[in-house]
Amino acid sequence: MDKKWTKAELAAVIDHSVLRATADEATLKKACEEARALGFRSICVNPCWVSLCAAELAGSKTTVCAVVGFPMGASTTSIKAQEARLAVSDGASEIDMVINIGKAKSEDWNYIAQDIAAVAKAAKPAKVKVIIETCVLDRQEKIFACRAAAAAGADYVQTSTGFGTGGALCDDIALMRQALGGVAKVKAAGGIRTKAECIAMLEAGAVRIGTSSSLAIMAEFDD
Repeated sequence: MDKKWTKAELAAVIDHSVLRATADEATLKKACEEARALGFRSICVNPCWVSLCAAELAGSKTTVCAVVGFPMGASTTSIKAQEARLAVSDGASEIDMVINIGKAKSEDWNYIAQDIAAVAKAAKPAKVKVIIETCVLDRQEKIFACRAAAAAGADYVQTSTGFGTGGALCDDIALMRQALGGVAKVKAAGGIRTKAECIAMLEAGAVRIGTSSSLAIMAEFDD
């Protein structure tokens, strides 16, 4: 390993994901408390919980990230844009949007780019991460999806929702980083459950990690 990550350093690149449909108010409040205590970069939640989490995390270094068009990506562009706009007004400082996967499989890259651009515009000044769901795309589709996202103003491109048939792979991280050419960064998410897996993704070129196993990962540290 090129770098020995400390607990605080790793926590600072983790988006602590609480996206289960069954997560209730008590679960979200507890997750915010954990995120604040451990110093996670953000807590990633469904839009209905943004205002609650923003209030719970006020004054901390942990920000609120809201998912948009999640997890299918099939909402219309206007709905995605409005969802992003409302989430930002409720206190989200980052938006994780899902591309329209069916349009990607149809190779309608103009639609993909316009969809992303509309959300990026609506979300300002929040950062936008674009989830391309790598497990359902072939190599060429991943490259074109990354290029569309970069051209449309995405800040990051993310591997997975965590609700698909597969998750983040180091080979995909490397491919995405190359396709983005430094215009946007890479977030690895989906199936990342250990400290070793986090570090492997970071060494492959990711700069952010999305995981619901954040607490177990932090528990692997001795300090």
